[in-house]
Amino acid sequence: MTDDMEIIRSSGNIFRDLGHPYADREQLRALLAAKIIGVLDDRKLTVRAAHEVTGVAAADFSRIRKANLGRFTIDRLMTILSSLGQEVDILVHVHPRVTAIRSDLDP
Repeated sequence: MTDDMEIIRSSGNIFRDLGHPYADREQLRALLAAKIIGVLDDRKLTVRAAHEVTGVAAADFSRIRKANLGRFTIDRLMTILSSLGQEVDILVHVHPRVTAIRSDLDP
């Protein structure tokens, strides 16, 4: 059954693996949203309770829970984490992107 399957190692960024044009931005937004969801779950907060605690619209928390992140900037997600009492530290490494060339894909 596994004879016809090819295993490909992930880059660690699913958005990059799928060829998304803004993969790094989307990965960061997804990570921040996951942290927000984790805080809500740890505190057992509903979206309405989270609204009461933070002043952030309950609908925004619903969007985050559904991974509907199109309306959220990185800054907005960091602000929401801050309003939940979290300190956000982001470490940035800038380096040239390495493009993998696979000889088994060449014609």
